[in-house]
Amino acid sequence: MRGVPLCRIMSAMPDSPASALPIRLFLDDSDSPSDVVDALFLGRFATGEQPYAHNSSLDRIKAGATLLPPDARVLRTTRDDNRSSTLAEGEGWTLLVSRWNRGADVTVTATSAELAEKVLGQATDGARDEPEPQPDNVTMGFWYVSPTRGPHRTTRRIAAGSWDEVRPNYTAPVADAMGRLMKVTPEDIAGRLLLLHGPPGTGKTSALRTLARSWREWCQVDCVLDPERLFSDVGYLMDIAIGEDDGTAKGRWRLLLLEDCDELIRGEAKHTAGQALSRLLNLTDGLLGQGRNVLVGVTTNEDLERLHPAVVRPGRCLARIEVGPLTRQESVAWLGTDEGVGREGNSLAELYALRRGIGPASVPKQDTGADAGLYL
Repeated sequence: MRGVPLCRIMSAMPDSPASALPIRLFLDDSDSPSDVVDALFLGRFATGEQPYAHNSSLDRIKAGATLLPPDARVLRTTRDDNRSSTLAEGEGWTLLVSRWNRGADVTVTATSAELAEKVLGQATDGARDEPEPQPDNVTMGFWYVSPTRGPHRTTRRIAAGSWDEVRPNYTAPVADAMGRLMKVTPEDIAGRLLLLHGPPGTGKTSALRTLARSWREWCQVDCVLDPERLFSDVGYLMDIAIGEDDGTAKGRWRLLLLEDCDELIRGEAKHTAGQALSRLLNLTDGLLGQGRNVLVGVTTNEDLERLHPAVVRPGRCLARIEVGPLTRQESVAWLGTDEGVGREGNSLAELYALRRGIGPASVPKQDTGADAGLYL
């Protein structure tokens, strides 16, 4: 709660649980109406009158959904530009609805666990709004640690071209390897690690979006936004290893995407990174990964020679693809002209820049004299 420290609430609570709502609060000009609502909601739970709490988070809510069960009595409401809060009660329970944009958190405290579960189900039943799948879109999950809710997964619909559409973005050997990967089914899985490495701007992330579309019938794809924390926080790692189904089918495979993990899988990783690497490998083919249909996809800008030998050993990788720039001939064919195309070809990002009429960014040649190392 913003601006309402718990010690201030507890010191102001009456001795009788029956009179715990409303409670007495000491407020100052840093407190807002939503802080008051949050504090009032905690009263019956804190005193033990309603010792059971159940929560549900909804990313998308249908228009008109109140998120209130039948016969709910509304006690307080607040609203600002981006958030609203509603405090309601019923016989033996209290409910707080915190809404923002298209999502909401619904929390119920009650005199029994069964009642809390029942009221929460009534409040959220039929409220979740899932958009109709679009042929050129794919649902992808995003994991991160929220300061208030801990490990949290949200979903988004992202644009993803078909493999036939994006194949010309990759040089021939890469396209052949990618094409085989797009056709993989659960029966083909041998290794659990998918490694895409190569210079920035060569289309590694674009390939992963297309892979999510190609595998969407059998694999749930989740991107971990804070991979450095994932492998340093055992609780976070366990939450993701156990997983959260997207609701489409049980027993689906999951692909966890970790982007730009150079430090994690580099050969000369420091001790802390080495511990993280051990946990990564344990998730792919160690005890942690046993019995779980989990694949791990890693992108890195490092050369293959600089990667840790344990990462690239035979049998561990489902695929290990170096994604490089297109050749000059392929670049000219992609762009439709040779204007601006380099002698050795171009990366995908450079070609898109040329198509928009923006020359590729270049770094001036550096002075390699004896004192060059003194300058940043």
